[in-house]
Amino acid sequence: MAESGGLELYLIRHGETEWSKNGNHTGLTDIPLTENGIKQAEATAKRIKDITFGKVYSSPLQRAKTTCEKAGLLENAEITDALLEWDYGEYEGITSPEIHKTNPGWNVFTHGAPGGESIEDVIKRAQKFIEELRGLSGKIALFSSGHFLRAFTSIYLDQEISLGKHLLLSTASLSILGEDRGTPVVILWNDTHHFDN
Repeated sequence: MAESGGLELYLIRHGETEWSKNGNHTGLTDIPLTENGIKQAEATAKRIKDITFGKVYSSPLQRAKTTCEKAGLLENAEITDALLEWDYGEYEGITSPEIHKTNPGWNVFTHGAPGGESIEDVIKRAQKFIEELRGLSGKIALFSSGHFLRAFTSIYLDQEISLGKHLLLSTASLSILGEDRGTPVVILWNDTHHFDN
């Protein structure tokens, strides 16, 4: 586990939406959770209900805010654009197989999004937020979206952002990042066991 008094970042991906269920890239389109997504968020809430967070941050998008609300943490959350999902630009609302018909081999972590955020844009956004967080200690909750959290984790671990393509992240999953003797580490990744309880 993280060092005593160190920083622990609890990354909570939003619950299921119609687009996440169907594989449509959902950047800044503000769509709600499905009924199943609400159930997922409620299960995640039970998973973290006994944890005391020093700070809570949420994306302003309703899918993240609703997940945060179901966890009983929205009232004390700081809403920040730093946790917005990757802006997919021209690829908003379409699936990877559809994109690959005209752009074979495309992956957001290696190519960025035409008309949206570049890889450099997302790296800068993640780095800036990580610098803010490194001034804190204790348990911090972050409610956001899949691709941004995968990019954020890559940067937090001092790795290339392309690592994100290898980090599967399910809806309403819980992941924890921390430190071990000053080195950033993964404590828990893509935990969805709470759905079975």
